[in-house]
Amino acid sequence: MKFEIAIIAHDGKKADMVQFLNKNLDILVKENIKIIATGTTGGKAEATGIKVKKLLSGPLGGDAQIAARVAEGKCKMVLFFKDPMSSHPHEPDINMLIRICDVHNVPVATNEATAQMLVTAISK
Repeated sequence: MKFEIAIIAHDGKKADMVQFLNKNLDILVKENIKIIATGTTGGKAEATGIKVKKLLSGPLGGDAQIAARVAEGKCKMVLFFKDPMSSHPHEPDINMLIRICDVHNVPVATNEATAQMLVTAISK
């Protein structure tokens, strides 16, 4: 069974996400890890060589698709590089995703430092 991780990044954090993925490539390409992503983030992530299942863009429902996968028990971790310095019209979707992760006890990182701790933990 594959361990599914969702990756999402706001526009101002997409470059940081790509850099993070490159830094952790050896862990993330393990055979038992499947990466899913919102559309644009997934496209950027593919440039690192990681195989990614792309869902809809966040504002078009990608956040909700990931939340559904969390609720179904499919997605086991969410790495969401939020941009705290910008407003986002789909903020209710973001809050819903974080709430679903809390309800289903799924680890969610909203910044790079926490994401690094989670990814390091699964490499042990």
